[in-house]
Amino acid sequence: MLLGVVVVATVLEGLLTSAWSGMILGLLLAPTLLWRRRRPLLMVAIAFLVCLFWADPGNGTLAYLLVLPYALFRWGSGREAVAGAGLIFAKISVSAALGHLGVPDMLLGFVAMIAAFALATTFRYRARLLERRLGEAKLRERERLARDLHDTVAHHVSAMAIRAQAGIAVAQRQPEAAVDALRVIEAEATRALAEMRTMVRTLRSFEADDLAPSPGLADLTTLAGGPGAGPVIDVALSGDLDDVPATVGTAIYRLAQESVTNARRHARHATRISVRVAADGELVRLHVSDDGEGARASAAGGFGLAGMAERAGLLGGTCEAGPGPGRGWTVTAALPRTGAAA
Repeated sequence: MLLGVVVVATVLEGLLTSAWSGMILGLLLAPTLLWRRRRPLLMVAIAFLVCLFWADPGNGTLAYLLVLPYALFRWGSGREAVAGAGLIFAKISVSAALGHLGVPDMLLGFVAMIAAFALATTFRYRARLLERRLGEAKLRERERLARDLHDTVAHHVSAMAIRAQAGIAVAQRQPEAAVDALRVIEAEATRALAEMRTMVRTLRSFEADDLAPSPGLADLTTLAGGPGAGPVIDVALSGDLDDVPATVGTAIYRLAQESVTNARRHARHATRISVRVAADGELVRLHVSDDGEGARASAAGGFGLAGMAERAGLLGGTCEAGPGPGRGWTVTAALPRTGAAA
């Protein structure tokens, strides 16, 4: 689109001012915009060297070439930026020495290039900072999920160890009791393996200040008793919630907790927050909504939503958020009942 605008503007200026040489130069250099991100140094070298040796480069639309120095510092490597900046400043100095530019124009050229470099560097830094913060949010959610899954698996292993010890104790006197113990161990091992399969590329870091047992579906009702005198929180559970894996229950709780926290902080004039959890044979669904005024972004520039989506995605589910149909904000999530991606 940018290339099309540049071509049209260059042709119009050439027709209106009869600056044919400048129009031809502008059309020749316009394709450099296509590769400004992938080969910024090469495009800068081509554009500024051609302008240096072109007999009459005068054309107002050539101002689009400022995009190339911007692209050099925005997407180029450090070495490319240094080399490109040296080439650009050398071109301006040589043009002034040859009489193509006056001293005021030379100084203006230096200022324009430095401004383009500074603007590109600012946006590059902001993009990297945003990417880093988003990555940290996802990593925190992965660590949290890994810790929850670790606690669940540890529970199964403990049960297996206890049943194995009991089976050994009664094996000689009651062989049938030992067989029953083996059946229980097999069931626990199967469930533990199912939980372990959901730990896809997750990390776990030890946090000494957070050793409480992982919450589950049964703990959702505690959200209604949150701190402060904010909106009323209405929690309702329905469907077949029996035998829902602990990983899924914990994930639903965490998603609901984050949603309620965001609603308490950001829903203006909200009087009620509704939390609904429903389960069937395949999915466990979460729906959190409030009656606040206006749409809003989640806390921390959207990183709360990123962490929620990351947790749901690791379990093979989805999590979406957006303005409600009437007013307020709505968060919906759907996780496979098995607790693993298909």
